[in-house]
Amino acid sequence: MATVKPSLSIVLPCLNEEDNLIQLLPLIKEAQPAAEILVVNDGSTDLSAEICHQFKVNVVSHPQPLGNGAAIKTGARNAKGDIIVFMDADGQHRPEDIQRLLDKLDEGYDMVVGARQSSTHASKKRLFGNTVFNKLASFMTGQKIEDLTSGFRAVRAKHFKKFLYLLPNGFSYPTTSTMAFFRSALPVAYIPIKAGKREGKSKIKLAKDGLRFFVIILKIGALFSPMRLFLPVSLLFFLIGFFNHLHTYLSWGGLSKGSLLMYVSSIFIFLMGILSEQISSLHYRNTD
Repeated sequence: MATVKPSLSIVLPCLNEEDNLIQLLPLIKEAQPAAEILVVNDGSTDLSAEICHQFKVNVVSHPQPLGNGAAIKTGARNAKGDIIVFMDADGQHRPEDIQRLLDKLDEGYDMVVGARQSSTHASKKRLFGNTVFNKLASFMTGQKIEDLTSGFRAVRAKHFKKFLYLLPNGFSYPTTSTMAFFRSALPVAYIPIKAGKREGKSKIKLAKDGLRFFVIILKIGALFSPMRLFLPVSLLFFLIGFFNHLHTYLSWGGLSKGSLLMYVSSIFIFLMGILSEQISSLHYRNTD
């Protein structure tokens, strides 16, 4: 009995990308002629929507810009495919790499991410920032994460849609979705890709969004792997209190208020970690 091949949807969040869409949409249709192509027009003020209609591509429009993550959520809700490929509409991702993602997904994975090679990052600053985020997220999840912020990925829709309520509306949906899959023991794989130079001005501000990514990683760490965050901090406070206690004891044989504060803080942080672990488990009580 022949197996039915899962249907495919390709979702592109879009904000004023008319010039890029003219070049990108024909290439996607050529690379994946059977796929549903869904462009989420996030309040564009140019001719992006009209170009999509010109190429007979499905469009869902937001009345005003709601954010990249919001566009991803809209796309996931409206996509009809069993498998969803998310890619940027700015020309950075090559349509011919879509099949490589799908081939890797067929090996039994639930998410496959296109990991940008170091030579294809826009600048050394972005490469450094992305490397730091990858290391921190790998520590939080206990899994090796090769590219935390890549927006080029293939997912199984039935799993991805379970985590839509967790995704922020800004640029950090890749961060949240990757950690959610790891936390739920859904296998994630990476394939190396070469990201092209985007055409037009980037919507991401390095300093502002870099700090936001860092805060989001800490938040997600507290949500998905709380003790990996709270336990080291608790231990740090305890050690500070212990060495201060040792110093004051040898000096005048007593316990200083500072040491007592560090000990109490250590206990409270540890208890917060345990409580966060219990709260975290509630997010996955209904997962398969």
